[in-house]
Amino acid sequence: MTNHQGLDLTGDGGRRLASITGCLLGGAVGDALGAAVEFLSTEQIRIHFGPHGVQDLAPAYGRLGAITDDTQMTLFTAEGLIRADNRYREKGICHSPTVVYHAYLRWLETQGIHPPYPFPEIRSGWLLDLPDLWQRRAPGTTCLTALQSGVMGTVDRPLNDRKGCGGVMRVAPVGLIGPGDPFQLGCELAAITHGHPSGYLAAGFLALVIDAIVAGHDLETAITLARDELRRWPDHEECLAAVESALRLADEGPPTPERVARLGEGWVAEEALAIALYCALTAGDSFERGVLAAVNHSGDSDSTGAITGNILGALLGPQAIPQRWLEPLELRPEIEQLALDLYHHFGNPGEIPDPTADWERYPGW
Repeated sequence: MTNHQGLDLTGDGGRRLASITGCLLGGAVGDALGAAVEFLSTEQIRIHFGPHGVQDLAPAYGRLGAITDDTQMTLFTAEGLIRADNRYREKGICHSPTVVYHAYLRWLETQGIHPPYPFPEIRSGWLLDLPDLWQRRAPGTTCLTALQSGVMGTVDRPLNDRKGCGGVMRVAPVGLIGPGDPFQLGCELAAITHGHPSGYLAAGFLALVIDAIVAGHDLETAITLARDELRRWPDHEECLAAVESALRLADEGPPTPERVARLGEGWVAEEALAIALYCALTAGDSFERGVLAAVNHSGDSDSTGAITGNILGALLGPQAIPQRWLEPLELRPEIEQLALDLYHHFGNPGEIPDPTADWERYPGW
């Protein structure tokens, strides 16, 4: 089995590359599916697309397969993690959340806002040179205002008390980088912009779930590991209650928009996480079933679709994603390139093809 770039996805290394690639592509596909219905109610979705709702990519933002701010910020998260790794390799020390914060400032510039760069060298790297990323696709107000403030939020020094899903929808790459503390790092990256515990704990939970899947665990075991870790954190009760509601609902049967509505609409982090877990748990081995359930509801369809796609893509690999959704996907080659670069840095350490060129693409700041 090979991917779009002709790379072998078999063997231990190949399976890890498949999980990384599937996670990023799956998230982007779920995002694109939800983009066309994000601001529609279930009733409106059925009026526009029929009784079963949207079943295929539909035009959004003037094209088929358009990604939104969810995937944009996910790509900048991945870029920031690679750049942090380069800094560690070069300097022997690095604070990864700060380097990812700088990546989010670059994303802010693509939204037409002059970022408060601490120093000019931060404005660098290949993602800034992609015209398709310079698109404003309904970015979250909290992300914009937090990044414009010039202050980096942290878990210990929260910038605000917001818990929108803008923190959790972008942290999937944290689960793709291997040994470390993905829960802690996921929380730290979300807290850059979202200071409410549920806003960052949901992100830590997702990062650990994906990390466990990439390590070879099934979804149920991954969720158990993440629940155990969540309980160790202060103020975890709200997020844990949402997760447990999703697990109970999964025992009742497959998703319907009405069942999804019992978990909320996904505009806040713990609801988006719960909806994604519910849809992924009831998807079986069908990526299509899971993401379609995740977008056909009243609420933040692109974010719940993206998170579900991240989980199922990591679990099932890119071969499970329908080709009819991959072919028109915006920035597909660039997403696959980022997946490969993540693999070279974290999945197969020491095999960066050209360290000098790699530093030029991913300078360590």
